[in-house]
Amino acid sequence: MTMALVVPLAVGGGAVAATHTQAQAAETSASSFPGQKSGLLPAENLTIRSALQVDLTRETVRLPLFKATVKGETVWYVITEASDPGIAADLDVNHAAKLNNVGIGCATCVQTATVVAPTPEANRFGTAVIDRPGAPDFSPTRVLEPGPDGFPPAKAQPGGVGDADYSPFIRLAGSPVVYNAPIVATGDGPFDVVHHTNTEDRVLGIHIAPPAGPGKFNQSWVDLLLVKGFDAGQAILYISTESNDPGTATLERSTYVPALSQIAYNGGDDALGSARERIFPFLNGQTGANNPQAQGIAHLILDGHASEDASAGNTALIDALRNGGDALNVQGDFPTLADPRHAEAYSPIWEAQFGQWTDKAIKLGLNKRQIDENQIFNLAASRPDLITGPGGAPYGAQGVIINCPVIGFIDQAPTDNLATPLPDSQH
Repeated sequence: MTMALVVPLAVGGGAVAATHTQAQAAETSASSFPGQKSGLLPAENLTIRSALQVDLTRETVRLPLFKATVKGETVWYVITEASDPGIAADLDVNHAAKLNNVGIGCATCVQTATVVAPTPEANRFGTAVIDRPGAPDFSPTRVLEPGPDGFPPAKAQPGGVGDADYSPFIRLAGSPVVYNAPIVATGDGPFDVVHHTNTEDRVLGIHIAPPAGPGKFNQSWVDLLLVKGFDAGQAILYISTESNDPGTATLERSTYVPALSQIAYNGGDDALGSARERIFPFLNGQTGANNPQAQGIAHLILDGHASEDASAGNTALIDALRNGGDALNVQGDFPTLADPRHAEAYSPIWEAQFGQWTDKAIKLGLNKRQIDENQIFNLAASRPDLITGPGGAPYGAQGVIINCPVIGFIDQAPTDNLATPLPDSQH
C-alpha cells in the first residue's frame, strides 16, 4: 500500500458500505453533476484564455504545448500559471502570486531553466526551446486496485515519477518570475496516449506542429483529461498534474514528485510565506453513478472507472466522468471570486484537507455533497461529531499537495461563498 502520507488510511468498512447503500436508493437522475456536459465550453468561461478549446463531450482541455530539453532529451510541457500579473496576462494563463513563495526553504522546488537562444532561421516566431534540469519518467505502469468498498484501495502505484531534479515550477535564469510548467510527455514520438508509457496519465491526444510556411505559425497542442469539482457553490473544471503523495498521484492520474512536500508550508494557506491554497476531498462520501449526493474518493474509485487507463477510446470512462464520476472536490480561492483578496490568493498548489464522515453522520444521512469551502469550515468547527480528518484525526492539513491548475467554470463563475465562516473556524 503506497498511500503513505494519507494517514491513517483505514476507513471503517461499514462506513463506506453504508454510503453505497444510500446511493442505491438515491439513483434517480440521469447525471450526478450539474450544467453543460457536451459540446465546447464558451471561451468566456475559461480562466486560462490560452486554452485552444474545452471539449465537454470528450472531457478534455486543449492547451498549447511547448518543447524543452532535459539532459539532451526532448520533453513537452504546458504553461498554466505565472507569478507576475503582467506576464500571466501576456501569456493568457492564470495569475498566481503565491508562486513567488514556492522556493522558500526549498531550493529544489523551483527549478532554474535556461532559454536556448535560437537563430532567426531556427525560430521566425514562437516560444524558444528551454533547457530544464529534470523530468518525469512515465514508463511505470499505473496500478489502482479497488478495496472491498472502493476506498481504501488495495494497491496504488503511480504511472509517472519525477526524478530528483524535476519540479513543475520553473524560473528562467535571469528572471524572478515563477511559472507552473508541468511536463506532460517525453521523447520525440510516437506518443502513447492509451497506456501512457511516455505521456502523463491524463494525456488523451498530442499534436506536434510541422514547420510553418513563410509568414505562418503552427501550434503544437495536447489534450488533457479534465477534473470536475466545485468552488463557492459553482461547478468548475481543472486539471491535475503532480502530487507529493504516491497514492494521491495514482488517484489523480498525475506524476509523483516527492520533493513537492517541502513547498511552503503545511497548513499555511493564506498565511505569511505560504505558496499553498486548500482543496477539500472527502474519503467516504456517498457513492452511485447517478446519485446527486455522490462525492469523494470512494465514489471516484467505484463510479469513475479509476482503475482503468484513460484514453479517448475508453468511452465508458469518459462518460462516467462527464456525468460526475470524479471525486468532486471543493476548492478554496478561485480567480473569479468577487473579493480581490481571495481571487489574488489563488494558487494551483492545493493542500488537501481530507474529510472523513463519521458513522453518526452516515447513519443520520448527513454525509451529503459539499460545494462550498466556508460551509465545510463551519461544519468542521461546529460538528466534529460528523466530520473529522482521516481515521478520526483532527480536521485540517494532512501534508498532501496536488498541483491542480484551474481551467474555468461550467455555467456561472464562482464569485461569493455560500456561507459566512464561523469566528472559530479554520477560515
